[in-house]
Amino acid sequence: MTARASAQAWPVAIGQAARRAGISARMVRHYESLGLLAPVARTDSGYRQYAEADVHALRFIGRARVLGFSIEEIRALLQLWQDQERASSQVKRIAQAHIDDLGARIAAMQAMQRTLQTLVSCCQGNERPNCPILDDLAAAGQRL
Repeated sequence: MTARASAQAWPVAIGQAARRAGISARMVRHYESLGLLAPVARTDSGYRQYAEADVHALRFIGRARVLGFSIEEIRALLQLWQDQERASSQVKRIAQAHIDDLGARIAAMQAMQRTLQTLVSCCQGNERPNCPILDDLAAAGQRL
């Protein structure tokens, strides 16, 4: 058997599955514990054995995480991906809701940035103890 053929042999152990999926073995176990990945076969000694389809699902999960989808969104997307009868409108609805959420989070972060920029520009940054940044943080506690 050539090195290339053995490199593509299935099933594989968790470390090899993780490398092929581009994630850590710890994340593989985590995704399994969350039920995102179905329980995999095990050897007689209890070692996990991953098939090519498992690694493909792990890549899917990893890519979805990189795009910022939540675990519940990923769960729904995985179900849709595995359902050949799905309507693409269901997938688009999840993606659009995620885009809307990202937009709201970006707007909130931009507002935080503007506030901090204003506070930093008001701070003299010298040896004196007066600091509008600390004053604002302290005043916010009083407004709650």
